[in-house]
Amino acid sequence: MELNQLTDEEKKIIVDKGTERPFTGKYRDSEQQGTYLCKRCNAPLYRSADKFRSDCGRPSFDDAIPGAVHWSLDADGHRTEITCKRCGGHLWHVFIGEQSTEKNTRYCVNSASLAFVPEIASLPPFELATLGGGCFWCLEASFQTIKGVKEVKSGYAGGKMKFPTYDQVSSGVTGHIEVVQITFDPTVISYETILDIFFTIHNPTTLDQQGNDIWTQYRSVIFYHTDLQKSFAEQKIKILQDQQIWWSAPIVTELRLLETFWIAEDYHQHYFEKNPTAAYCQFIINPKLQKIKEKFSHLLV
Repeated sequence: MELNQLTDEEKKIIVDKGTERPFTGKYRDSEQQGTYLCKRCNAPLYRSADKFRSDCGRPSFDDAIPGAVHWSLDADGHRTEITCKRCGGHLWHVFIGEQSTEKNTRYCVNSASLAFVPEIASLPPFELATLGGGCFWCLEASFQTIKGVKEVKSGYAGGKMKFPTYDQVSSGVTGHIEVVQITFDPTVISYETILDIFFTIHNPTTLDQQGNDIWTQYRSVIFYHTDLQKSFAEQKIKILQDQQIWWSAPIVTELRLLETFWIAEDYHQHYFEKNPTAAYCQFIINPKLQKIKEKFSHLLV
């Protein structure tokens, strides 16, 4: 990988994980249309269409180019650091739950970590799949291991309330379901294969329950984005029902048109990666990952 030469100040921020003084960066108030790149390796990271004004004193975006930015627990154990997925260059932090935009996300980035080109990045035709099958930690960890999956976000869908929180969803009063939203490259992995994996790692015959996780937010559901996705899902459910993989138990997976996906709090994102030794990860998530290794080894990253 060819890396750009950095100034001492840029190196301090990008390599040594320093912090740019707020309200000093050149891109904070920029409204130019184009694409923001990693200063270190020129990987496209953000689009101007996702930039918004905030009070943090740094450029703010409510979304990133799928698969371009990595999230990890910061050294302080409280915040979520963001880095360029290609070269590991430090960008700063991401925050969820401030309700600044409908996406409820703020990528707060050091200007020194960015370069700008006035062209809009040409991106592959990625697609989305939104699925619920018990705790979203399990689905997230499972799909993050699959080739062609660019990004997986944990969140909520299907309820009435805007900007739902985990506590509100867990109470059952909002009607939301724990889901993951998967951004995938259809030239690498098909929607049908996404569904194959989905039905392998959860039991679609238990209503509002996966193992010890019991309540309406844990129901099995496919939120389709297009009529074609709905058709594929209907066919898959019929085939599985005819095969009686779960004996004669009926499949209770719901099919619903996605209206809004609300991202979950940042401590839910990349949960398995951040907490690999936690009991839930060891005893609940690991067996699902083992199933994937046994049945879909050819699809693993």
